Amino acid sequence: MKKIIIPVLILLVLFSCVSKEKKDKTINISGAFALYPMVVKWSEEYAKENPEVRFNISAGGAGKGMTDALSGTVDLGMFSREISQEEIDQGVWWVGLCKDAVLPTISADNPFLDSVKKRGLSREEFKSIFIDGTITNWSQLFGNDFDMEIVVFTRADACGAAGTWALYLDGKQEDLLGNGINGDPGLAEAVEKEPAGIGFNNTAYVYDIKTGKKYPGIEVIPIDLNANGKIDPNEYFYDDFNEVLQAISDGLYPSPPARELYFVSKGKPEKESIIDFLKWTLTDGQKFVQEAGYVPITQDKIDEYLKKLEQ
Repeated sequence: MKKIIIPVLILLVLFSCVSKEKKDKTINISGAFALYPMVVKWSEEYAKENPEVRFNISAGGAGKGMTDALSGTVDLGMFSREISQEEIDQGVWWVGLCKDAVLPTISADNPFLDSVKKRGLSREEFKSIFIDGTITNWSQLFGNDFDMEIVVFTRADACGAAGTWALYLDGKQEDLLGNGINGDPGLAEAVEKEPAGIGFNNTAYVYDIKTGKKYPGIEVIPIDLNANGKIDPNEYFYDDFNEVLQAISDGLYPSPPARELYFVSKGKPEKESIIDFLKWTLTDGQKFVQEAGYVPITQDKIDEYLKKLEQ
């Protein structure tokens, strides 16, 4: 009888180890809508080379990504704004991955769209709309013939897009005025359906990366960078997604609202499968960044983050 029991026990132990190993090959990720399309692309490509690795990925905003990462609910959080000292004090660890931007948006059905494109809005005018509340009607920008109350939309969920847009306007997300909408897709839809509306979205929710054109119904408000009351030729690069990405890469589009995107965790990840995946995103995975509609980070940055992974 003992001769039977002992081999069975050995098999059970081995089975338990194998099961644990398989479980450890699953990488759970949540967070920023901005980074979600990029991470989905990476997971698909990585799984082709590493079929034993499984991914669970969900978008719910950068705030959720940070909370889930710090609580250990997920292995990695997707994060899309500057990391605060408070978060550093809580033990957050991070690596940068790529860049994108937050764009001010307007409905394609806005009756003043042509004028908006020609004139644009300056940073101070955006601040007066989104934070100060001193500009509430399109007529204040374009004259009495443009009488229509501005309907302001913002994000209801804690997110990097709102934090980054607010930072550009010298504020925080909680300073932003407007009707709160949950998620990037929801905000884009709200702006699209309201002719008097104004909002902001991450680049991947304004442009179709396959065609390079804006999604039907939504337009970008050009930023009057030199505040001279008109959009100069070098300030307009919004018709095609590749032009926007090039403007971000060249620094023509300001940062913020352009920003770096991150993976975050509670301390440096210990699972070998996660470390291997992170190294891949910063090496072989970088070839998919532009294809997915993002801007690569510099090689110096990549080297910095790879060194961080080796420490």
